[in-house]
Amino acid sequence: MRIFVTRELPGNHLDRLWEKGVQVEVWPGEALPRETLLKQVEGVTGLIPTVEDRIDAEVMDRAGPALKVIASYSVGVDHIDLEAARARGIRVTHTPGVLAGATADLTLALLLTVARRVVEGAAYAREGLWKNWHPKRLLGLELEGLTLGVVGMGEIGRRVAQRAEAFGMRIVYTSRTPKPLPYPFLDLEGLLAAADVVSLHLPLTRETHRLLDRRRLFAMKAGGILLNTARGGLVDTEALVEALQGHLFGAGLDVTDPEPLPQGHPLYALSNVVITPHIGSATTKARDQMARLAVDNLLAVLEGREPPNPVV
Repeated sequence: MRIFVTRELPGNHLDRLWEKGVQVEVWPGEALPRETLLKQVEGVTGLIPTVEDRIDAEVMDRAGPALKVIASYSVGVDHIDLEAARARGIRVTHTPGVLAGATADLTLALLLTVARRVVEGAAYAREGLWKNWHPKRLLGLELEGLTLGVVGMGEIGRRVAQRAEAFGMRIVYTSRTPKPLPYPFLDLEGLLAAADVVSLHLPLTRETHRLLDRRRLFAMKAGGILLNTARGGLVDTEALVEALQGHLFGAGLDVTDPEPLPQGHPLYALSNVVITPHIGSATTKARDQMARLAVDNLLAVLEGREPPNPVV
């Protein structure tokens, strides 16, 4: 059996595959060109891709009938054609749960950074503009008393709500169905009208693509903050640029559409936007546990067992 891993993974979890006689090939670089991916997957039994690897019918067909499992190193699986996998009898798995705390931490970090204009202030000091103190300089927002609207109350959304409560924020949420939580449930339109801060924590699907379009972005409270640590495609990027030029106070984005965001994009020109390069799960603990789960899932399928974290 031969396995292809599209990036080097933290820890030594791939050693478990070698110990069972599985041949493992790991792409040593950062970016994996499409043509290289198509060549590398030929004849593989299993594949461990990342969110940057588009695993569609073409990739699956190039792998051929030997491909049994796609064990994604991610929670979201919008980069994988699930229908194509289902039609070919290929199992798809993911790595949920272990990155919820890390992503929630980053969400609050982005919120504080935007609300208190930390990046602007650091640049102001670094560029030698800090000559004196002034009562009106770099005024931001205090979190206490603000309302946080969580869109998608899964594990990450719940962790964000818990952290926000510690800052004295009120919590409202929306999801597909109400949950037994101590927070008011609102529909999306009601949440956008009520929340001072809107934080996105839901998967990217056909139904959620550009969920926050121009109409909904401008339905947010004037002076509000948007946070997105889920998927860039949930937001209409062009409309967001427009909304940030007068309607919204700011935005904290760990994901963008397109991703990566090209140099010179209008979002980079806005001082009220903080953009990080998809680092929500980028802690030593979370990334190590993601590797463990990916290998657990892959081994289970190869050994004829039900994987711990199936998607298809």
